[in-house]
Amino acid sequence: MDRRTAAQQRTRTIEEMFSRLVPHYDRMNRLMTGGRDGRWRTLAVETSQPQDAVVLDLGAGTGDLSAEFRRQGAGHVLGFDVSASMLARADEKFGRDGIDWLQGDALHLPFPHESFDVVASAFVMRNLPDLAGSFEEMARVLKPGGRLVGLDITHPPDTPWGRVLRVGFEQGVTRVAGLLSGDRSAYRYLPNSLSGYPTADELSRMLESAGLVDVSYRRLSMGAVALHLGRKS
Repeated sequence: MDRRTAAQQRTRTIEEMFSRLVPHYDRMNRLMTGGRDGRWRTLAVETSQPQDAVVLDLGAGTGDLSAEFRRQGAGHVLGFDVSASMLARADEKFGRDGIDWLQGDALHLPFPHESFDVVASAFVMRNLPDLAGSFEEMARVLKPGGRLVGLDITHPPDTPWGRVLRVGFEQGVTRVAGLLSGDRSAYRYLPNSLSGYPTADELSRMLESAGLVDVSYRRLSMGAVALHLGRKS
């Protein structure tokens, strides 16, 4: 199987899985993060300089990040996701006041070069079937000086406490979420999604390879979550 076919197949698998999760998605996010995911999204938006910005929310899901951009003054937000079911739920929650919802593939963004002031994502990067190719697409659609913001789970530091966090995530939180949601296979996927995923440092280097500058990251939640930032020169 060639790289393109493999990426398309994984995209279909991800679409099907997240579409199944729509009825439980928001509740399970609150559960698995102890209610902190909202604060992380708020911080991600704050760091992006959102005022009057035209924003692409990549992997918008049920719309929480898009709505936070509007709350903090973004001029217009386009919530983009592979799952039509997720976007339908986002539309139910937040409507279309300054937000449009569009289904599509992150590897083939249907936008001209230099369309957005900000490209942002929350808990999406681990699910992209071709991370390097997606970063190139994100950089392509950013305007010069535009900001990339990526929030996601990451490998905890290799410390005693970091190892506790990893075991707690893999063996505890995701198992409870799978039991409560009734979709154990989906929540088994979550800890497995870190397998082969770059470390926070490696991810920074990938963003630089895609042409971004001033790349940095900040660890949150005692190191288990990373907020990556970059700028298009």
